Amino acid sequence: MTMGVPAPPTASASARPDAVQQGLNALVHSDGLPAALASVTDREGRTRTYTAGVGDLAGGSKVPRDGQVRIGSSTKTFTAVVALQLVGEGKIDLDATVDTYLPGLVRGEGFDGQHITVRQLLQHTSGLPEYEDLVGDDILRHRYFEPRDLLDIAFRRKAVFAPGKDWGYSNTNYVVAGLIIQKVTGRPLAEEVDRRVIKRIGLRHTSFPVAGDMAIREAHPHGYHRDAAGAPLRDVTEIDPSAGWAAGQMISTNSDLNRFYAALLDGRLLPDAQLTQMRTTVPLGDTGAGYGLGLISRPLSCGGVSWGHGGDIAGYETRGGVTDDGRAANIAVTGIPTDEAATQHLESLVDTALCR
Repeated sequence: MTMGVPAPPTASASARPDAVQQGLNALVHSDGLPAALASVTDREGRTRTYTAGVGDLAGGSKVPRDGQVRIGSSTKTFTAVVALQLVGEGKIDLDATVDTYLPGLVRGEGFDGQHITVRQLLQHTSGLPEYEDLVGDDILRHRYFEPRDLLDIAFRRKAVFAPGKDWGYSNTNYVVAGLIIQKVTGRPLAEEVDRRVIKRIGLRHTSFPVAGDMAIREAHPHGYHRDAAGAPLRDVTEIDPSAGWAAGQMISTNSDLNRFYAALLDGRLLPDAQLTQMRTTVPLGDTGAGYGLGLISRPLSCGGVSWGHGGDIAGYETRGGVTDDGRAANIAVTGIPTDEAATQHLESLVDTALCR
């Protein structure tokens, strides 16, 4: 599981393919993905939606424009926003340890919650081990996980590095962060995300599924999964997303994600001090990208950077970003690519959409 302003009017892409439409077509026809859909907003606030492929391989139905998809790790930004709101309210300290809020919970080989900070959780610099690869088959079999079940699975492994000594992406960080949010608010994480983010900026097609809800409720393309490269696609639209929880459980649309990230950059979700902390990044290797607190910066071919996240979960992959001058693009595909080239094409298309 690797943006209060009214939404601008939406116009369908013209019949004559532009660069975004051509890119979506290539994701379907060249990369073999069943469906691709996008929402792109330019500097003037004009939004266009695009689709390619089919929404349901069994029936051949059209891809719904701006359909709902599972957004995987873009959920992390929502979780981080709630945590940082609580920082602004004085209820969480970024540099306090996990044990300040969850004493004794985080213990294992080479890691200890007495030495890991909230900031390190949100920035993936804690060294906590990953659980995702150990639960993949269980997700497809509709197993329900409590957050602490996920930690039990992760903590069978040893630390990846000492806290603060490196960067290493781990969904475990956000499960712990979600539990901290629940501890300090006394409310379920899903309720806090809904109250503090979704309702606050009017994301009408975004939700944090309740326990046991395996369906996507609004118009959506079906999600597909291959067990291995070359294997047949199978429909995995309905899964129990609880293995994602604070790290990857949510459902949204491309346009709602653009509104969310735009609202975040505009300061409508966080005070300036916390937004500055969120946008303070550590480098992701030599890619030019950086990871803040649940927020990724990526250099653009036309100059400047975009801010967003992206995510993968069974059946769906999303990528996107917004810029400080109001451009926004989010793209979703069905069927997680089984080769890195397709994901690179997807990320490259976000750059094309923002730079055209």
